Amino acid sequence: MAKSEISFVRLTEVALGDIVSHMSDARMAEHMPLLTTAWDDQIAATFVQTKESCWQRDGLGHWGILENGAYIGWGGFQKEGDDWDFGLVLKPAAFGLGMQVAKLALARAAADPRIPYVTFLLPPSRKNLGALKRLGADYLGTVEYDGEVFRKFRLQTEA
Repeated sequence: MAKSEISFVRLTEVALGDIVSHMSDARMAEHMPLLTTAWDDQIAATFVQTKESCWQRDGLGHWGILENGAYIGWGGFQKEGDDWDFGLVLKPAAFGLGMQVAKLALARAAADPRIPYVTFLLPPSRKNLGALKRLGADYLGTVEYDGEVFRKFRLQTEA
């Protein structure tokens, strides 16, 4: 079996229909408490525009993630106050690639002198935290974001 080649592209390079299909999968909402609206092309376009504004403001943002050229999800970094928050939302068929994708993205953070650490916000529904432990992330406690409670973790990226 050939090894997966993971690549990152700007979300503007991903077909809106691919994002709509991904975010309309009922399994996404299981661990995304902020996902409360059915997605259509307009919502996807607004999402992409919002994520692109992070690139304009901060010089970094979220990517479309490809496996061997095919869209498998989105993720990246978003400045939240002093923190660079890392998010990763893969299609269910690509869940097994999460650690590989995260390591590639986190290597980019480690190479960026602006990012001494990254944070992760996970909903309480996420019970399997083994990947964060293997990465070396520390639990910081709970935070509220847009009216929902999340568990916050931090991972040092500087040597």
